Amino acid sequence: MKLSDIDLNLFVVLDAIYTEGNLTRAGEIIGITQPAVSNSLSRLRTLFDDPLFVRTADGMIPTPTAQNIIGSVRQALDLVRSSVQQSEHFDPLLSEKRFRISANDLTEAIQLPPLIKHLKDKAPNIAVECYQVRRRDLNIELASGNLDLAIDIPLTPDPQIKQVPLRASPHVCVVRKDHSFIRNNLDLEAYLALEHVHISSRRGGLGIVDLALGKMGKKRNIAVRTQHYLATPLLIATTDMALTVSTSFARFLMTLSPVQVFDLPFETPQLETHLYWHESTDKDQSNQWFRSLILNAPEL
Repeated sequence: MKLSDIDLNLFVVLDAIYTEGNLTRAGEIIGITQPAVSNSLSRLRTLFDDPLFVRTADGMIPTPTAQNIIGSVRQALDLVRSSVQQSEHFDPLLSEKRFRISANDLTEAIQLPPLIKHLKDKAPNIAVECYQVRRRDLNIELASGNLDLAIDIPLTPDPQIKQVPLRASPHVCVVRKDHSFIRNNLDLEAYLALEHVHISSRRGGLGIVDLALGKMGKKRNIAVRTQHYLATPLLIATTDMALTVSTSFARFLMTLSPVQVFDLPFETPQLETHLYWHESTDKDQSNQWFRSLILNAPEL
């Protein structure tokens, strides 16, 4: 069979089905209907003389043939994408590209203002969309091109996802300026006597601070648990509650209301964030330019 007789778009469908394990979601990722995905799968089965995927209660499971060819298929698709991207000259001053980033509200609040200021000066027609994608979906969203970049804590992503450290900030404790009993210093006894606000995207479980205290046989009193950083400034400013966050967010809080910031009276790991992108965009000029912009952008 000649290569010219093969519709190369079929391999895009093959990759999407393999990644998603579901025909409908595969179609959503590549922008075609579920019947079109089914038709492409039928043609692929004829081409390889193999079922390629078996429908089960857990989704579409790849056959040994599909498992054997997926690596080569993905390498070929990445090579094609990379070749197309490298052939496109990127001029930020003239570009009208729309970059899509996954980030939480804290990252948006700290990183977006200086980033947008730079864009308005150097790339006035470029737009940015920022929304938070669930961590379990990051690999798929980056691979499909629905996301250009992601900013998140250190993760163990798919080998096709590249990453680089972005920020590392120590933890500090923040209370309002006229706190009823915290004045000029914060020792461990005073810290444990406080009511605390804990920020987490999860419904339960311990944070870095609680794990560090647990190793000491200590436990803090978490009075409020919220999933949003920006729910906390007014809460801290109007109560005697304490908030343990990165120095980056503490500096942001200081721009909003009069607060006191104390070093923690015990050791905790720093809060790290990494920048993520798919390897198919590694050499893309626009992605490289935007990554550099994020990595070098100052914080508030």
